[in-house]
Amino acid sequence: MKKVINFSGIALTFSLLTACATTSDVENLQSQVDNLNTSVKQASADAANAQSTAADAASKAEAATEAANRAAELSEDTHSKLSKKFKRSILK
Repeated sequence: MKKVINFSGIALTFSLLTACATTSDVENLQSQVDNLNTSVKQASADAANAQSTAADAASKAEAATEAANRAAELSEDTHSKLSKKFKRSILK
């Protein structure tokens, strides 16, 4: 029985020693977490910038569409007026 208790004690001590992280392990892990936090912050900033750029592009596209529609209407009006004048001049 004494041998079992001694063996159990040795096994417990060994498992505790191997399970403990060293200071360098913790520092390495903290460094990785810090790098990850930096990457996440940069990705968030990039996403916000992309969203702002996309909103600006959408606004400019909408303005360009409106300008193109106005130009098309003016073109139709001008064409219609010129056609009427041309027909009148032919009929005279």
